[in-house]
Amino acid sequence: MMTLTVWSDFACPYCYIGETRLQRAIEELGLTGQVQIDYRAFELDPEAPREVTTTTPERFAMKYRLTVPEARKQIEHISALGREVGIDFRYETTQYSNTRDAHRLMKLAEARYDRATVERLNEALFAAYFTENLVLADHKVLVDKAVSVGMDKDEVEKMLASDKYTDEVRFDEREAGMRGVHGVPYIVFNGTFAVPGAMSIDSFKSALKRELKKSEDSKAEVPAERPHVCGPDGCQLL
Repeated sequence: MMTLTVWSDFACPYCYIGETRLQRAIEELGLTGQVQIDYRAFELDPEAPREVTTTTPERFAMKYRLTVPEARKQIEHISALGREVGIDFRYETTQYSNTRDAHRLMKLAEARYDRATVERLNEALFAAYFTENLVLADHKVLVDKAVSVGMDKDEVEKMLASDKYTDEVRFDEREAGMRGVHGVPYIVFNGTFAVPGAMSIDSFKSALKRELKKSEDSKAEVPAERPHVCGPDGCQLL
């Protein structure tokens, strides 16, 4: 079993795109069931408000010193990358808020449920933000998503009302800092080598084959490309 350790944030567009490309690479290589993904928390903005205070185009324009029309154009470029891999990507209408409780919910799933439930929850939280445009700081949203993947409602509500798993989230982020991780997604293959950013499906395939040593191609380095990443200072624009 190959283990991939993935640092990401649910408000990171390239994380959703990158993880979807990675899953596609795994499927196309026929490795479904042979790769386990361990998820790690990485809050792009730990100080983000719990309430939505601005629109995504406005926030983009302010962060990258763009006009609102220019910001919308950049947002659409990123959304198009998501649609290319089958995501109903609606980045412009996302509702930006704090994601810590979403990460705590993932920690509960990892501690109490099976891998299939963890993977379903990870996908559900990304989709909640980028497709359904829900507020991830809203506990009702988190409870609904947890229940939809088979988690116990009372257990989830009790956890969210506490500060449980906050230390685990911070531990992930400290580990990322020790590794020199400044942008996500950040993927470590079997603890041996890292692929930073939302690489192409072909590059992910090369990385998987390299680790598995299943073909002559596995001896080659992962193809050089400019991966898309998001960090505390923003996302790499196209």
